[in-house]
Amino acid sequence: MMRLQQRTGGQWLAAVLIITLAAATLSAGTVVPQFPDPGNPSMTREQQEQLGLKAAAQVYQQMPILPDTSPETKYIQALGKRLVATIPPEHSWPFQFHTVAEKDINAFALPGGPMFVNVGTIRAADNEAELAGVMAHEMGHVYMQHTAKQQGKQSVLGGIADIVGAIAGGLGGAWGGLAQTGIQFGAGTLLLKYSREDEAQADAVGAIILWKAGYDPVALADFFEKIAAQGGTGPQFLSDHPNPGNRRAAIEKEAKNWPPKTYMGNTAQFAAVRKDAESVRVYTAQEIADGAKAGKWAAMNQKNGAVFPGAAAAATAGASGGASVPSAAITDVQPNSVFVNANLGTLTINRPDNWPVMQGRQSDSATIAPAAGVSGSAVAYGVVIQTVAEPSPNASLDELIASVVKTLESGDKNMKQDGGVQSVTVNGISAASMYLKTVSPMPGSDGKPQPERDRLVTVPRGGGKAIALIFVAPLAHFEQMRPTFEKMLYSVQF
Repeated sequence: MMRLQQRTGGQWLAAVLIITLAAATLSAGTVVPQFPDPGNPSMTREQQEQLGLKAAAQVYQQMPILPDTSPETKYIQALGKRLVATIPPEHSWPFQFHTVAEKDINAFALPGGPMFVNVGTIRAADNEAELAGVMAHEMGHVYMQHTAKQQGKQSVLGGIADIVGAIAGGLGGAWGGLAQTGIQFGAGTLLLKYSREDEAQADAVGAIILWKAGYDPVALADFFEKIAAQGGTGPQFLSDHPNPGNRRAAIEKEAKNWPPKTYMGNTAQFAAVRKDAESVRVYTAQEIADGAKAGKWAAMNQKNGAVFPGAAAAATAGASGGASVPSAAITDVQPNSVFVNANLGTLTINRPDNWPVMQGRQSDSATIAPAAGVSGSAVAYGVVIQTVAEPSPNASLDELIASVVKTLESGDKNMKQDGGVQSVTVNGISAASMYLKTVSPMPGSDGKPQPERDRLVTVPRGGGKAIALIFVAPLAHFEQMRPTFEKMLYSVQF
């Protein structure tokens, strides 16, 4: 204390100036990164979480998942928890982390937070930072709510059509179940076709997550470059994650202004899990597709203890079809008498001009419905059209429709057959028809759940493909809609 008091005024001034200049230099050259505003898409938070839960539950039915007790899943969950802790609570989501026993390099995150990381991705990463980079990038898509925002870019259903088809539906009702039949695995590679702007935003958010978690943000770019250089399955993954430009340069440009850190090196935990991952039985995308058709993975996952932790919540959402449609008067959904032609690419069909086409991002799916008859992923009135895969070469009409019905029933536990198979002709082609029953996503006039009746028509198109059309209406109004449905069906031209 005495020594400090003995300093002269000049000495004190010099010391203060040095400290002030040093602080100014530090603040001028460094800026603590802040998470961006994710925006406000039309889908509510609850809708996104329900969509993600039901989709994740279907992934557990359609892909080989490692149990939570596996070293790989324990590690992925611990790493994910570390990354989630960096996100401001008001913009975070109930993230979950799961591991897929797939050989290919891939990771995908669903709306609301469920994330799946392939064993092949763990094997391909050279260090923990690279693996964290892939996960942080996918978390960036969830943070920015890219899936929900795509809904607004398309139409009522267009923005989420790819999710429904890619992860085998499970949204309840006719739409979710029907979309399952068109899946070509793996789920992640078909999940979403992100735009370059989406990718740039996910990179930016992912880089901030990495920096705040103590990892070098450039590791994110390192892993994407590695995938691109490997060829093989890499470009397939990158086709859904288009390079937004020079992602390395963009990340380095941002990070150079952030306060310097001593980044985490590799960890013993990562080394141990990566070594263990080499011994895990993994499957190719084709093997997974074949196993899904045979129901192999649902049985195997159950046997191995790989049970979706959100199953209860997903089931609760499913009790009302996952998403619901607000009650509407019949006059609000009634088709008018003026019909116009709609070209859907694979076919043309006449539709009431007050029932617009809601085209999926993929050309093989579309919904034609009155605006008041749909909401989000749910369809209460209308027609859903989807290209589906035949169950086997030269499948009979009975086998084809049975395959679609089986998928519908697995996606909607309330969906049941309502009568036998009937022979019909569509555009001169022999086809099969069957009635189904389930619970409508739209409550009745008394506010209570009401039964729904659906008519499924499957038309073989050759080359292992078929067209499935499902005509949807509450049971109370199905006969009223029947003339319109018949007119639409028999107007189809391929």
